Amino acid sequence: MTMPADNKPFGTFFLPGPTEVRPEVLLAMTRPMIAHRGKAFEEVFARIQSGLRDVFRTARPVLVSSSSATGLMEASVRCAPPGPVLAVVNGAFSERFAHIARSCERETDVLTVPLGRAVDLDELRTRLRARKYVAMTIVHSETSTGALSDVRAANALARAQGTLCLVDSVTGVAGTPLFFDEWQMDFVLTGSQKALALPPGLAVGVASTEYMRTASEAKGRGLYFDLVEFEAYAAKNQTPNTPALPLLYALDVQLARIAKETMDARWARHSAMAAQTWKWVDDVATRRGIAIRVLAPEGERSATVTAVSLPAGISGVAMAAEVAKRGFVIGAGYGKLRETTFRVGHMGDHTPDRLALCLDACEDALGTLAQR
Repeated sequence: MTMPADNKPFGTFFLPGPTEVRPEVLLAMTRPMIAHRGKAFEEVFARIQSGLRDVFRTARPVLVSSSSATGLMEASVRCAPPGPVLAVVNGAFSERFAHIARSCERETDVLTVPLGRAVDLDELRTRLRARKYVAMTIVHSETSTGALSDVRAANALARAQGTLCLVDSVTGVAGTPLFFDEWQMDFVLTGSQKALALPPGLAVGVASTEYMRTASEAKGRGLYFDLVEFEAYAAKNQTPNTPALPLLYALDVQLARIAKETMDARWARHSAMAAQTWKWVDDVATRRGIAIRVLAPEGERSATVTAVSLPAGISGVAMAAEVAKRGFVIGAGYGKLRETTFRVGHMGDHTPDRLALCLDACEDALGTLAQR
């Protein structure tokens, strides 16, 4: 296997996105250009459609956007019917979804959830019954806190009130189970740079037939992110706008790799790495007497990213810098948690054996910082 230019082995970059990308996937991006309105492109896109349908567990068309995930977040709001929106906010990225709704001039109510927690379903039910909302925004796996919300149940609560459920699953899809068709989801999106283990720059999503019906009637949904156009072109194995062709080459290669692993095995690997990380946190707290803990409580934890609370006197920024000296990249805290937590992204193509080395480096760094 061709090694990266810096000759580091694969499995040193545990940032919670972008995640590490395998050399063969990066190499795919150097393929020659082809006409994106020709048969060769349509063959590539057809393979991508098939692979992504398996990832999302859907028979629906998968909408592929040459943008960050934020693009499809905005698209999902712009293409929703007119009326008020309920935004579930339990971290920095769910707050971004709320901000997008406001920026689209939607009247937006916020259901605030404590940082590190998943949404309380009883509270969500109460809020949805209290007012007629056309749509609800929610984050599946909150990258800033490592909290995993039960979007299947949240979606069911929204549907019961005639409310569309718009799901940001940027660090969920391809890392933790999500069954779009079986769960009767309305709209789910993800980004290329997380559990799909690709470079940044692509967003992919799936919309239900009911969502697309209402989208076709929505006014002011714009042009570049018109999901009605996305679906119409996907039916022809095309994109409505010029695609980021090198990233699609990479996606084509990576989806073949994912299919070979199988989604069940991929989910199991992510689950194993998450459990490994949580056990490590508990072990270090006990053995070393360093007061660290997983921010999210048991039963509300993401399988792809873990935020770890730090004791007073150790900052998340210092922790990330100290780990970097040992050859591994992790994340400091994000947003309001920048100084009080650090984050490990155990997602994509990482493996438990390489994760163990990263966690060893984290423990050594913690020991050094605790002595200062």
